[in-house]
Amino acid sequence: MQLYQDQTIQIYNSLSGKKEILKPIETGYVGMYVCGPTVYSNVHLGNVRTFMSFDMIFRYLKHLGYKVRYVRNITDAGHLENDADVGEDKITKKARLEAIEPMEIVQRYTVDFHNVLNTFNFLPPSIEPTATGHIIEQINLIQTIIKNDFGYEINGSVYFDVHKYNQTNDYGILSKRKLEDLIHNTRELDGQSDKRNPQDFALWKRAEPTHIMRWPSPWSDGFPGWHLECTAMSTKYLGDFFDIHGGGMDLKFPHHECEIAQNKAAKGQDPVKYWMHANMLELNGARMSKSTGNYINPAELLSGENDIMSKGYNPSVIRFFMMQASYRSVLDLTDAGLEASEKGFYRLMDAINGLDDLKAGTTSTFNVSEWKQKCYDAMNDDFNTPILIAHLFESGKLVNQIKDNNASLTSEDLEVLKQTMNAFTFDILGLENATKSDTGTDKLSEAVELLIQLRQDARANKDFAMSDKIRNELAAKGIQLNDGKDGTTFSTN
Repeated sequence: MQLYQDQTIQIYNSLSGKKEILKPIETGYVGMYVCGPTVYSNVHLGNVRTFMSFDMIFRYLKHLGYKVRYVRNITDAGHLENDADVGEDKITKKARLEAIEPMEIVQRYTVDFHNVLNTFNFLPPSIEPTATGHIIEQINLIQTIIKNDFGYEINGSVYFDVHKYNQTNDYGILSKRKLEDLIHNTRELDGQSDKRNPQDFALWKRAEPTHIMRWPSPWSDGFPGWHLECTAMSTKYLGDFFDIHGGGMDLKFPHHECEIAQNKAAKGQDPVKYWMHANMLELNGARMSKSTGNYINPAELLSGENDIMSKGYNPSVIRFFMMQASYRSVLDLTDAGLEASEKGFYRLMDAINGLDDLKAGTTSTFNVSEWKQKCYDAMNDDFNTPILIAHLFESGKLVNQIKDNNASLTSEDLEVLKQTMNAFTFDILGLENATKSDTGTDKLSEAVELLIQLRQDARANKDFAMSDKIRNELAAKGIQLNDGKDGTTFSTN
């Protein structure tokens, strides 16, 4: 008997705007598609949070015994600047600027994407298709949409007729937008004059002579539209109607809205049962943006080599920080927040690492079965990781109480406690075991902070020779002290 038979999961469905009980299309099986990265630059930390949320969901479904086919694509062509139908392909532009082949850009940043996710202990998806590997499927899909009179070709490009579609369907059903409002708020853009209406979107674009990435089609040498790619790949591997489609909140419109329209136009039915969207990651209370400088990439956050955070953080500390918020809430990344999570993470690790030293008693003073179900209840409530973590901390207190002989568990309950804490912490939240002393960075920080304090004491006692000696000796070791109005910090060369 699988665990999922005893647990009832409620998922917040963006389509209905409410929580719904997960009832897979096929009992015991879950098909999940998540929009992957466009590989033209290093993966954004906000994207990491989105993928981490669905990694956690994937882990929990597998833990319950579901057979999950998790498909997460790689967009390696067709994604134009500003998510529009005009402008340059993001990958082609990067390749042009660096004077290399577009597929060199794709390879470089796909490797970076995988390396970053591996650092944060992600499970690989079941299938990771690429857009360029599914050109035939996309051409076939366009032909079906044209045959059903929802697409039209002009000057070698093919567009989706949103107005025609909206006569019998609801364009805006996911994002809760009305076509009338979109018409009112749309201005005509250069390069869109081929369209019947500004709201129509590209299914296939004729390539300009300078466009490197192109494929032959019945309409022109060109490339597929960004929205079409996910429709083709998701339905190829999960079927015309599958369980879960996920992605970032920013993809709800127009990307996911267009996916729904394309599927209904081609297949005559809704493609997805549950739409799930992860919310944004902010930095110090503001949107992350390279243009404003309010930005930090994963490598900088890990190493501490940045001007925003006071130090680098263990990957599991960062993951723990992200799991302390609901995937549907905006999360503000701050140094103070990470430091608090670091303390909480190591406190939890100390409790888990102390489990094997606990001695069983003859009676139990804590209801382990009830606590265990609370952990499942938290995850069953739309994957509520903050509540789950609160319950894990409760068990951590219990561990300390047992150590101090203020509580006891029978051997059977003690084993259930161990298995449950390990399963939820490592298998489901995806954390990796660590102690504060495991990292050289932590040891270095503690040692230097001690020397900074000794230097401050020396200066207070007017022992400037000792103060200078500490600074100079650290500098010789490649550690620079930086005195400022808020105190002394250090950096390493």
